Amino acid sequence: MDAKYKPFGERTPDYQYQNILKKILEEGVYKKHPYQKNGRLTIVTTPKMIFPLSNGAPLITERKISFWRKAVAEIICFIHGARTLDDMERIAGKDWPSWWGEWVDEDSCAIFGLPEGDLGPGSYGPAFHDFPKSDGGSFNQVEAVVKQIKRWPDLSTHKISTWIPNLALQDGDGKRQVVVAPCHGDVQITILDGKLYLQMDQRSADVPIGVPSNMIQYTALTLMFAQVTGYEPYMFIHNLRDAQIYDNQVDYVKEVILREPRPFPTLRITEPNIKNIFDFRPEHFELDDYYPHTAIPDIPVTK
Repeated sequence: MDAKYKPFGERTPDYQYQNILKKILEEGVYKKHPYQKNGRLTIVTTPKMIFPLSNGAPLITERKISFWRKAVAEIICFIHGARTLDDMERIAGKDWPSWWGEWVDEDSCAIFGLPEGDLGPGSYGPAFHDFPKSDGGSFNQVEAVVKQIKRWPDLSTHKISTWIPNLALQDGDGKRQVVVAPCHGDVQITILDGKLYLQMDQRSADVPIGVPSNMIQYTALTLMFAQVTGYEPYMFIHNLRDAQIYDNQVDYVKEVILREPRPFPTLRITEPNIKNIFDFRPEHFELDDYYPHTAIPDIPVTK
């Protein structure tokens, strides 16, 4: 089922993302991660961003996000269980999220005893698709939630987590088994009056760089869950638990907040007959009505 988008001319610009950037600049506390080169302004009291999909799909308009399909590809790769760069390229093809290459280079992986290109068993894909069970087996959270929604839609336990504590926590002995501890992916779905709401809590958020991708990829996930379960994709809610702007991003952010937001675009699935969530691919998504400001290239990413 498609989202019931308003006609483009009736949509109102959304200021929630921009307001969070302003709040971090004004109230953020400076801190520096011991393993990172740059410090950051951090805040843990950001308001939830609430996006009724009738007002468009939340893809920021303050700067052009031309790589939105790669962001959608990333979440598709993860629900399939992708753990390596090769897995991602095999699943997503030309749209695979190639930015992962710099995060899982030989030196980064070696810190955790992993081969080059391996995100680790504590990463997003293994958590979504192969969450470790106490008996040594694995559990596909995404598949289980789809089945549960279909059978018992009124339950309040339609929940998925990407956090595998024994693989993601650092105890000082080098036992962590994930190159990038999952920052996003704590998902809860609620069905109310035939409408599907998806909430995503984000442990850690690089707001200038990562969050725009997270906004559109979890909107795409909302559409996917809605289509395969038969409910209207109604709302995406995004909660940033630890929101950051790095010190080398501040000048770029100041330019972003000077730009007036424009109405959100339309995101649709082009294959309405797909009923298995694992059959979706990046090319099954189409973006229309996207009229952003110009891109702001070279906003730095801090590893």
